[in-house]
Amino acid sequence: MYDKTDLRSTLAGSPAGAAPVDRLYDAEYGLFYRDPPVEEDARGRSWYVRGQNFVIAYSEALPGAVFERTGQADEYMVLLPDEDTPAIAAAGDRTERSGGYALFVMPPGDSRLVLEKGGRVVRIFSAQSPDLVAKCPNADAYADRHANIPPFRPWPEPPDGYRVRHYSLDVPVEGGRFGRIWRCTTIMLNIPNRQKGPRDLTRVSPHHHDDFEQCSLALEGEWRHHMRWPWAVDMNKWHDDVHARVDSPSVTVIPAQVIHTSTWHSDVNQLVDIFAPPRLDFSLKPGWVLNESDYPMPAQ
Repeated sequence: MYDKTDLRSTLAGSPAGAAPVDRLYDAEYGLFYRDPPVEEDARGRSWYVRGQNFVIAYSEALPGAVFERTGQADEYMVLLPDEDTPAIAAAGDRTERSGGYALFVMPPGDSRLVLEKGGRVVRIFSAQSPDLVAKCPNADAYADRHANIPPFRPWPEPPDGYRVRHYSLDVPVEGGRFGRIWRCTTIMLNIPNRQKGPRDLTRVSPHHHDDFEQCSLALEGEWRHHMRWPWAVDMNKWHDDVHARVDSPSVTVIPAQVIHTSTWHSDVNQLVDIFAPPRLDFSLKPGWVLNESDYPMPAQ
């Protein structure tokens, strides 16, 4: 359903066997610009929201804020979406420093992040951390596993072992590559370039994902997420189309099997798409995943 000029039109199709549509799920939202923070303390203000396989922690950190994890079950990502956001990430005997506009991958176990000047930081976890899941106001939406999403399985460990990894977001545009994509064992992050001006409404990209959710993190601009649910056998379970208008910062979790596309409506717009575990179709495209040499794909 992609326009022929959209690079995603070249993606491999999903394998057969997606779960039939016997139950439909609502989209989930974290409207951080409107909702009160879950935490407000010496570190700043933090909001949480979850999907089936992931937890997003969005924070407006104060200078000197320290975010620690003790006995973390698996890898997680730390996104510094803005420049001039100096940070120190440490775990084990490894310490990495960043001036901002960067991505850290943090290993399992104990880790520490320090925001020297404060600023925006987004921590992205799998849902294998019960303490973080419990912070999410929408936790009850996933009290039972969504039937059309398979059980979470992390991807293979990095050949050189777990450690803090640092990646700059300052990556030049390259023809034939879709966005800026990084992955680890638990998460995949796609950061398209900022969009200037409203989207051309004659070239949108309606599509769906058979067996995973899409988490769309709006960092700048006004967005509208257009969603259409497939019809189930039981008409009582049908959904009306949704055209959700959200400002930034916010998270919209788009359910599996729901046809969706997003439009942007401001002078400057920035969206980040998050998937857990990583997407195989993106990973199969040569050169699309910028750190593919660090993380092997599952055996196929």
